[in-house]
Amino acid sequence: MAKQLPYATIAEIFRRFEAVEPHPKGELEHVNAFTLVVAVALSAQATDKGVNKATRGLFAVADTPAKMLALGEAGVTEHIKTIGLYRNKAKNVIKLSQRLIDTFDGVVPTSRAALESLPGVGRKTANVVLNMWYRHPAQAVDTHIFRLGNRAGIAPGKDVVAVERAIEDHVPVEFQHHAHHWMILHGRYICTARKPRCGDCLISDLCAFEEKTIDETV
Repeated sequence: MAKQLPYATIAEIFRRFEAVEPHPKGELEHVNAFTLVVAVALSAQATDKGVNKATRGLFAVADTPAKMLALGEAGVTEHIKTIGLYRNKAKNVIKLSQRLIDTFDGVVPTSRAALESLPGVGRKTANVVLNMWYRHPAQAVDTHIFRLGNRAGIAPGKDVVAVERAIEDHVPVEFQHHAHHWMILHGRYICTARKPRCGDCLISDLCAFEEKTIDETV
């Protein structure tokens, strides 16, 4: 775990991220808040690409809780059977759809606690929905952000909640809304787990990672 970078360094890191991609977006396809909740819940232990492939057909016929319930667990299962843990995920999709109708009048709630009360929805999923749909500067920490935060010194922490809080505490407020998207994309495509592409990294001179691969062929 690297030490926490100074404020000025973090600010420059995010200025560079913003200069390259001013409006980063998540890669999960969705058409409304409900389909976003479902897509993110389905993405656990699965790739965004794989989830998108499965949900295009699903969301074409079931883009509301009521339509999802009408489709039924068997129908959901048929659409998402290419995704890992699809049987349990199909059950949760039906349960969360029912919970939305019974408790929230079919509307996706806007508080983290309410979102986390939905079956199959954890803190990360709740934060993604709050950030992407409701534009709240919530920080959804996945494996890419956890790795980058600790490796680079942007937001070190022993667990995902600690990293989430470090982002909130140390990233300048003007970058908070897009912070987790910039970090996810950088961690997914540049600061990869086994062999980070330091030679292609726009923040390599600011990063606290000591085992850089800049002089290697990547």
